[in-house]
Amino acid sequence: MSIFSSINTGASGLTAQRFRMDIISKNIANANTTRTANGMPYRRQSVVFKEVNGPSFSDVLSGKSKSSSNNGVEISAVKEDMTNPFKEVYDPGHPDANEKGYVLMPNVNVVTEMVNMISATRSYEANVTMINASKAMLNKALEIK
Repeated sequence: MSIFSSINTGASGLTAQRFRMDIISKNIANANTTRTANGMPYRRQSVVFKEVNGPSFSDVLSGKSKSSSNNGVEISAVKEDMTNPFKEVYDPGHPDANEKGYVLMPNVNVVTEMVNMISATRSYEANVTMINASKAMLNKALEIK
C-alpha cells in the first residue's frame, strides 16, 4: 500500500464530484429546452457512483495486502430520470405546442438541482480537506528525527 493512497482516494472523490457538478450544471442549463435531437424535451440526468474495491483494512494491517490498488469512487453511469414526467405548460404560441396548445417541458426542478449542487460542493470540499490533512501528516512524518 502506497503512502499516497489516501491522497489518491481523495482525488477519486474530487473527480467524481466535479463530474457530478458538470451534470447538475447541464441539467440547469437545459431546464427550458423543449426539443433535443430526438425531438423530445430534455430529460434530467443523474450520476451513479460505484465504490472502487481495494484491500480490506485487516489485510492492510496484517501485511497480507501487496496490492497497490486504491479505494475510492468512480462513475458507474449517467442515468436519465424516467420516474418524473415532463411538465405540461399551456403556451399556444410556442413552436413546440401540441394541437391543444400545451408544451412539454423538461422534468428538471431548478431548486432540486441547486440543492444537489450545494451537496456536491460540500462533498468536494470534504475531499479537499482530507487531502490537505493527508499532506500535513506526510509533512510531519518527514520532520521525525
